[in-house]
Amino acid sequence: MNLGQWIRDVADFPKPGIGFKDLTPLLGNGAAFADSLTQLVRPFRDLQVSCVCAIEARGFIFGAAAAIALGSGFVPLRKPGKLPAQSIGTDYLLEYGSDRLEMHADAVSPGQRVLLVDDVLATGGTLEAATRLVSMAGAEIVGAALLIEIAALGGRARWRESAPLHSVIVFD
Repeated sequence: MNLGQWIRDVADFPKPGIGFKDLTPLLGNGAAFADSLTQLVRPFRDLQVSCVCAIEARGFIFGAAAAIALGSGFVPLRKPGKLPAQSIGTDYLLEYGSDRLEMHADAVSPGQRVLLVDDVLATGGTLEAATRLVSMAGAEIVGAALLIEIAALGGRARWRESAPLHSVIVFD
């Protein structure tokens, strides 16, 4: 299935000059959504993933489903101030500003095998922050799975891990 046909481009969102990739049409089509999840987790099925860490907010949709498909736990990587217990965090730059990711301090354990999941890889700042955050806790990153990669923005170049980085849909 050509999953790219289910992604809608929205100009100037959330700020002028940004081309937003709207994946709600894909989510609204059961066959496309199911196929996207199958393709998302396929490269990681045999890697003994113990935990999926997914990035707020749209990454949660794919991360939670990936965790179920892989029989692993799920950890949300949140925006600041959203977690009730002691948390750790890291700041990062986006293509249109700056932000922070946080997770509970006890969410992952040293040596735990973690798959990072997000909806879009653009400039790579968010994925780089997620990598830093999970590494701070001592977990082993076994890979990253993204629904969409916008290749022209060069985010893949910021992936420093030896683990695989897998994108289901790649836009030039």
